[in-house]
Amino acid sequence: MPVTVLRFWKPYQVLTKFTDAEGRATLADYISQEGVYAAGRLDYDSEGLLILTDDGTLNARLTQPRYEHPRTYWAQVERVPDESALAQLRQGVEIKGGLTRPAQVRLIAEPDLPPRPVPIRYRKNVPTAWIELTLTEGRNRQVRRMTAAVGHPTLRLVRWAVGDMTLVGLEPGQWQPLSTTEVDALQRSIRKLKR
Repeated sequence: MPVTVLRFWKPYQVLTKFTDAEGRATLADYISQEGVYAAGRLDYDSEGLLILTDDGTLNARLTQPRYEHPRTYWAQVERVPDESALAQLRQGVEIKGGLTRPAQVRLIAEPDLPPRPVPIRYRKNVPTAWIELTLTEGRNRQVRRMTAAVGHPTLRLVRWAVGDMTLVGLEPGQWQPLSTTEVDALQRSIRKLKR
């Protein structure tokens, strides 16, 4: 039976599950495809790429840290990080749960993203900057904890990519099934990762 894989741009303040007893927005408000589950999660106040699939093996490969599947985030942070702060993020920082794995980190120009429905807090005397981080682990609120640990709290967080798959062609709240060719390419890419 063919594997179903969707890519979805999770909007801000949407839970990464299909039900919520408190009535908050969930995946069910956006995704009509039955039988798929999120491969990983994004926090309620984070945005960006979420992969959903009906294949348990693929889900595990995309989420279990031992496979070191890369995930790329764009984070808008308070103040402009200097090279020392960026180096700390690259080498790993101490957060709850221990030292983070080394990451790829760089300053980037402000990305062309749709405005967030609830704007970030604006402070006239505090500049902001955007950094791109590529991680191979997914601890709870990891990017936010990492940037805070080096003195640059995250104000807006968008997951741009999972492996080679990006948000290109999607808008917040939109989802798209992967073609058979794209699913095959995704499965090949994760087979090459560490086990």
